Amino acid sequence: MKKKKQRQTQRQTQMNQVKNESITIGDQLNTSLMDQLKSKKKELQVRAEQKEIEEQERKRKEQKEREKNKSFEELLSESNLTWKDFK
Repeated sequence: MKKKKQRQTQRQTQMNQVKNESITIGDQLNTSLMDQLKSKKKELQVRAEQKEIEEQERKRKEQKEREKNKSFEELLSESNLTWKDFK
């Protein structure tokens, strides 16, 4: 029983040491490399935002073009006027 308790305490102390000694990636990499990675991340975010804005602009232009090129039948079907109102 005494040996079992000793093993448990040893395991607990080892686990605590591992937790205390855990090193993050930021600690392992030098600061210039971290700065490069951060700047690359910002650049990619800016590119993604620009791409999203361009996509929205393209969709808006397509919608405008579709609206402009509607046939008479499409315009008539979208109209909420009825011929009974004008009899």
